[in-house]
Amino acid sequence: MRAPRPRRSSQHLSDNALTVLRQRYLARNARGTLCESPTGLFRRVAEDIAQAERSYPRAGRTPHLARQFYDLMHRLEFLPNSPTLMNAGRPLQQLSACFVLPIEDSLESIFDTVKYQALIHQSGGGTGFSFSRLRPKADRVATTNGIASGPVSFMRVFNMATDVIKQGGTRRGANMGILRVDHPDILEFIALKQDPSEMTNFNLSVGLTDRFMRAVQRRQGYALINPRTGRCVRRIPAEQVFDRLVRAAWQSGEPGIVFLDTMNRANPTPQLGTIEATNPCGEQPLLPYESCTLGSINVARFVSHANGRAAIDFERLRAVIPTAVRFLDNVLDRSRFPLDAIARHTRLTRKIGLGIMGFADLLIHLGVPYDTHEALAVADQLMGFIQREAHQASARLGQQRGLFPAFNGSRLHAAGDRRRNATVTTIAPTGTISIIADCSAGIEPLYGISIVRRVLEGLTLTSLHPEFMRQAARHGLPPARLRAEISRTESIRHLTSIPESLRSLFVTAHDIAPSHHVRMQAIFQRYSDSGVSKTINLPAQATPGDVADAFHLAHQLGCKGLTVFRSGSRSHQVLSCSHVQSC
Repeated sequence: MRAPRPRRSSQHLSDNALTVLRQRYLARNARGTLCESPTGLFRRVAEDIAQAERSYPRAGRTPHLARQFYDLMHRLEFLPNSPTLMNAGRPLQQLSACFVLPIEDSLESIFDTVKYQALIHQSGGGTGFSFSRLRPKADRVATTNGIASGPVSFMRVFNMATDVIKQGGTRRGANMGILRVDHPDILEFIALKQDPSEMTNFNLSVGLTDRFMRAVQRRQGYALINPRTGRCVRRIPAEQVFDRLVRAAWQSGEPGIVFLDTMNRANPTPQLGTIEATNPCGEQPLLPYESCTLGSINVARFVSHANGRAAIDFERLRAVIPTAVRFLDNVLDRSRFPLDAIARHTRLTRKIGLGIMGFADLLIHLGVPYDTHEALAVADQLMGFIQREAHQASARLGQQRGLFPAFNGSRLHAAGDRRRNATVTTIAPTGTISIIADCSAGIEPLYGISIVRRVLEGLTLTSLHPEFMRQAARHGLPPARLRAEISRTESIRHLTSIPESLRSLFVTAHDIAPSHHVRMQAIFQRYSDSGVSKTINLPAQATPGDVADAFHLAHQLGCKGLTVFRSGSRSHQVLSCSHVQSC
């Protein structure tokens, strides 16, 4: 299963990619000195993941699989999630990115979960929690004759634990905290991150229900339910809570929202339980103790130029998708999970998440502006194709290796969909792996033509979009003056020194109407078994009404959640167009 030693060097990687790889991914010796090259990393990962084939009958094995895995990664056509790149073939061998842990309404459960969270963060994973089962503040504690401090107080314990655990020596832990909208402490939860010093290691989302959304639309009240007793403690106007939520998201980008009923209508194994939480970025709804391994195809690399016209190379994509699905299924067998319960529950459903990155770059290569109906049509055609091919690849693996153990009683069983994996497709954010692949992140539009990323414990990475610079050069634009102009702005639409054809093609996030952002997310959700990570980036002048409209439209179109971010609403933001935080 060994991959032949490559003849190419890492010269095809960008400077930013090499910086990220050296800082976070490449192996170091006992003295802390780098002892691995990028090609060595891809070879290490390919050889390790291919070893899973030994667990299955020889008749179902693919020849030269390690070489196929290596080629996919080395050509930057596919990359797995960060823990796989970091840990495969190394002593830790924890390869999954996303975990959900349960929290029951007892001190023992809460602090057991804090311990489990620490073990996961130490291994390079992120954690998601629902705090909705915890009794509200000031509720009775019978065992001590005391009163409860409420879920928000315990969330601070989880946040503090994250502060002191550094993931696998490479990065700080990430968490998702979710509270149902009908929990009595929901208003305290919504207001929590209006203080920028609070919950700095958490993303927060409110778990919205269909009943609540109907109450908002009808301007009705709804019940707040004590989870300990199951009884209504009071009724409040739904519109009041929704307005508080909208205002908080407009002011700071948090909390986001997840639609609990929408997620559970798509829950592939409802016989195992109800989904209450997601991973930190929100794209992976999971049952308690489940994990998921993710990987993304760089679709910008799949463009053909037959007859002088650019088009998606679906034949090459068709050849790559089964290899990527097999890679992710193998990861589940090769991963050493931090808890026995996680190993057991993960292998019961064998969830994988194949997604894409480089979508904005693909549209540029095709000559299609992101903010057009044509771009929505490209998304529909592309992701529909990927899901069909990925499902077929999982079905073939099911014939060779067996169906996921929880198949009987699942929604797939009822539909006659015999697959190896309960979920196959997911759209992840691809934050750092898109830097390695030198492509646009996930399905996001370009944030700007000139970008400053603040990543990796304060490291700053700057980049100019290479295709824009190539096309600008063909138009004879002076590069020095052009760099100065585009580094001061998130949008180039108003720069009349740039030809209109470039200004319309190189559309950036703040040029795009919020409704178009949501419609794009909804199309990808249509073909994603799990969820979709996408940020609805809003300009600084966006209103709370824009946020409210986006929330309503997302629910109407079947999105599983939504995150908005208004430029300048935080003193620190990961992406900006220059070294000045707010452009």
